Amino acid sequence: MGELLFVGLGLYDERDLSLRGLEEIKQADKVFAELYTSLMAGLSIQKLEKLVGKKISVVSRHALEEEDGQNILQEAGNRKVALLVPGDPLIATTHIDLRIRAEKLGIKTHVIHGASIISAAIGLSGLQNYKYGRSVTVPFPNESFTSETPYNVIMENKKKGLHTLCFLDIKTDEEKYMTVRAGLEVLLAIEKRRKNKVITSDTLVIGIARAGSRNSTVKAGYVGDVIEHDFGAPPHMLIFPGKLHFMEAEALITLAGAPEQIRMKQK
Repeated sequence: MGELLFVGLGLYDERDLSLRGLEEIKQADKVFAELYTSLMAGLSIQKLEKLVGKKISVVSRHALEEEDGQNILQEAGNRKVALLVPGDPLIATTHIDLRIRAEKLGIKTHVIHGASIISAAIGLSGLQNYKYGRSVTVPFPNESFTSETPYNVIMENKKKGLHTLCFLDIKTDEEKYMTVRAGLEVLLAIEKRRKNKVITSDTLVIGIARAGSRNSTVKAGYVGDVIEHDFGAPPHMLIFPGKLHFMEAEALITLAGAPEQIRMKQK
């Protein structure tokens, strides 16, 4: 039987690919890539193809989710196939489902991990990784519905003194990527309805842009200030801190430009 490799591409561009990943891709008979689960702002498919020496077939969300990745599984039935994925390849549940399907068909699977936005954002924030609660995505609202799930998750984490990592929605097919400002506007609109004082203009928040690039931006401050900060091009993320250890407060002040007053709120 064949083999299906899940290869993490990392965070920003084709140079984030690991040496192990590069070696495995060069040995593959067929190479696919999905680019809809995360934005790699500096990635060039042409440069990646030149690097790996292979033609890369980009697959759509429809092909992986609606068609269950059947074309990839068929190719992997008796060949070595690589699926390239932004970040770490098994963070998205879509890819876990595909791996399960492959194994049930008798196709051997192997994972080559890449840098993940989760560890990168936590590291850039300077907050301690064991103090994070449940993470959440802030989705784009539509005319008839705005999900309050992110508001609820932030509220529950804060009650426990935990930090909240917020992914900001992306719609790759439409080239639409939520910014820090747009995400905060969504959450403030929910606050206006709920009135629980979970997210106000005086709430401490961290905005992160282009993690993994040479021009990444990390800015900590109160919502009223951070919402006006120019973070530049996407992808963007948000972190809402819970209770701060004194080292976390120092990290936010020194590394992310947080106001000195946050020392008064440290644990």
